[in-house]
Amino acid sequence: MQRVIASVSLSLDGYSAGPNWSVKHPLGEGGERLHAWKFPPQGHDPELMEFTPEGAVIIGKHMYTAGEAPWGENPPFHLPVFVLTHEPRETLVKEGGTTFTFVTDGIESALSQAKAAAGDKDVAVGGGANAIQQYLKAGLLDELLVHVVPIIFGSGIRFFEDTGSKHIELERVKVIVSPIVTHLWFRIPK
Repeated sequence: MQRVIASVSLSLDGYSAGPNWSVKHPLGEGGERLHAWKFPPQGHDPELMEFTPEGAVIIGKHMYTAGEAPWGENPPFHLPVFVLTHEPRETLVKEGGTTFTFVTDGIESALSQAKAAAGDKDVAVGGGANAIQQYLKAGLLDELLVHVVPIIFGSGIRFFEDTGSKHIELERVKVIVSPIVTHLWFRIPK
């Protein structure tokens, strides 16, 4: 069954990016620490490999803008990527199977297009915080993975800042604890 899954790394005090976010510092100052668990020498936890997106990815304009230059001609996705934006732009085809489609008519349209592109595979809502918040608030996520890193930023981009006034119940699926990150996997009952 096709799922819509969001994944976010957070500081212990709930920030998805450190202070002083900018295009030069797309994760804020010190924000790279939030994603260190994904890369050697730590590497991926084998239990999380079942989440690896295989169908399509949705990202926000800020994530695209911040990543465009560092990703280069062969971005890490190797899947269709749908970018939420207000600025129309032609589809951009990159090496390795990544295509960026710029969606200007809302999150539902982006999701519909991503689901069609993914076939029966999962759709990942990859971030940033605003994109995931929109899908969470709209009740369009099936699962949420939160990777809590033992660091306190004190300021930055707070992830749960704008999830609306709606009460959202989560059902815990799995908890994976390692020395550098705690993975919390939740299902969002409909």
